[in-house]
Amino acid sequence: MGEIISLKNITWRRGKKEILKDVSWTVNSGEQWAILGLNGSGKTSILDIVLGYNYPTSGKATVIGTEFGKASLPEMRKKIGYVSSSLDKFHQTLNRETAINIVISGKFASFGIYEDLDPETIDLADSILHMLNLSHLRDRTYDTFSQGERRRILIGRALMGGPELLILDEPCSGLDARAREDVLNIVKRISDEDRHLLYVTHHIEELIQPITHVLLIKDGEVLKAGPKKEVLTDYNLSEVYKTPVAVRFYNDRPSLIIKETEAKDEK
Repeated sequence: MGEIISLKNITWRRGKKEILKDVSWTVNSGEQWAILGLNGSGKTSILDIVLGYNYPTSGKATVIGTEFGKASLPEMRKKIGYVSSSLDKFHQTLNRETAINIVISGKFASFGIYEDLDPETIDLADSILHMLNLSHLRDRTYDTFSQGERRRILIGRALMGGPELLILDEPCSGLDARAREDVLNIVKRISDEDRHLLYVTHHIEELIQPITHVLLIKDGEVLKAGPKKEVLTDYNLSEVYKTPVAVRFYNDRPSLIIKETEAKDEK
């Protein structure tokens, strides 16, 4: 079975501070992973390693057959689609762009289109909009979309390049329940196709059925990694969230319950 991501004894330091500490993690072909942890736990730092934006201080990293230090990281990034709520900062650039143009721009890894388009490219973008249930927005501009529609359009943009690995970094952040479910339904469809998914969140209720494996990160270290139901236990999540919790599954989708703790009377 081929390895999609292989991190071996990775450490990463910013100045004198050690952000990632001896992280080892492997994603095999056919697995769909989520990374779960509190804010500041190291999730984004791991993503920056996988994307090749940060180079490990020590250890060995290989992503989609590219071993860091022995092959081109820019070429590797062309095989990765990336969607993050942080892309909302580009809304001023995107506001006057139509849905079809935003999706097409993913082929060129740009915001805006600066090249002549062939009919096949336009047809592919239209098929992606159809898959996302967004064909009705084709010629409307980004500034008229709801927050949930914007996230789905950006997922479409990431899909335009036909990535082998699709990274969704907190794609439901700031969305209401209906918009969140719309995005998660898209994730279900994406995971049925021939690509690998890396879904990053701190909300376990977003770990829908297609997610097969989970990596738990706590304070820059791997707390647990493996099949979803083996990892998402009361004990493990109480550790990662640093508070007593219980996990319940319904239709292979987890939810979290905060356990009430009895306050001790002061004597």
